Amino acid sequence: MQRLDPSELAGYVQARFAVHHSDFSLQLAMQLPARGVTALFGRSGSGKTTALRAIAGLQRPQDAFIAIAGEVWQDDAQGIFVPVHKRALGYVFQEASLFPHLDVRANLRYGMQRVPQAQQRVGWDMAVELLGIGHLLARRPDQLSGGERQRVAIARALLTSPRLLLMDEPLSALDAISKDAILPYLERLHDELSIPVLYVSHSIDEVARLADHIVLLEKGQLRASGPLREVFTRLDLQSAFVDDLGTVIDAKVVAHDHDYSLSRLEFPGGALLVGGLTHALGDRVRARVLARDVSLAVEAPGASSILNVLAARVLEVRDDGPDKVNVRLLLGEEGAGTVLISRITRRSRDQLGLQLGQSVFAQVKSVALVT
Repeated sequence: MQRLDPSELAGYVQARFAVHHSDFSLQLAMQLPARGVTALFGRSGSGKTTALRAIAGLQRPQDAFIAIAGEVWQDDAQGIFVPVHKRALGYVFQEASLFPHLDVRANLRYGMQRVPQAQQRVGWDMAVELLGIGHLLARRPDQLSGGERQRVAIARALLTSPRLLLMDEPLSALDAISKDAILPYLERLHDELSIPVLYVSHSIDEVARLADHIVLLEKGQLRASGPLREVFTRLDLQSAFVDDLGTVIDAKVVAHDHDYSLSRLEFPGGALLVGGLTHALGDRVRARVLARDVSLAVEAPGASSILNVLAARVLEVRDDGPDKVNVRLLLGEEGAGTVLISRITRRSRDQLGLQLGQSVFAQVKSVALVT
């Protein structure tokens, strides 16, 4: 990680440190945008929560430099260590950890009262409205559902007016219905707040839906870091995603076919038909196409039940185990198109005679809308 001049720090979250335990070590150096959602992703035991705790100051890492948008929280070379209670951060844990003897309003005010009024960057009305909790203010935590408790916990964290919001698997304790209910509120945070968020998860669906940037951890080491779409489509990282290997596409809703209950999405390099949406024309949506749902042909298919056939060019072919290969494809022009991944058998690769630069047709069997 390049050490930035202090004048350049304002645009980044910088963290370089080591954490050593008797049975585990974490070595991390990352430079992240100081806006949007960055997902810390990896399997259990990869070091995600340890990284969050070190950045928060809940445990003191070694050989550390941590700066949030120009504010240095730790610099061992200069003897700087800002204790956790003086760091302008919000922390949302797996469990909501609300005060059981206080109602929602009092829980929220507890977070707000820690911040002098002149330093408050997130107001009461904004936090309550963003998380949709106005009707819950008089209730106590034992009168809330799991999803409602987490929404209150997130609002309380926001009311500390943090420079950085840390979220440690905030949906892991929720059932599927509660997760689906709270995800739209997390999307609103992403869309409407400029506070950088570090979001720990091992759920690829959550990451695909919420994140702009991803940090991939594996056994205490940084495996990759970069914009979500770039990291997701790197074939050298295919072992990290296994059956979830695929592409996230930002698209625009351009048409609805009400007769067949279909909607058309356009994006750089192509278009897709998906099941009928309720979105308005012009709305931006995020879609996910898994590699296993993309087949290839070297000639334009004839009549077929597959509605989405896209002209593409082969960028890379890489073996994936004894019988599969992954193919990285470009839709549209270099630098202005969209990357797609296809997983096919080695036999299909050989029968098609796939070569780098070859023109092919990608047949997309399934598209999952994630936002």
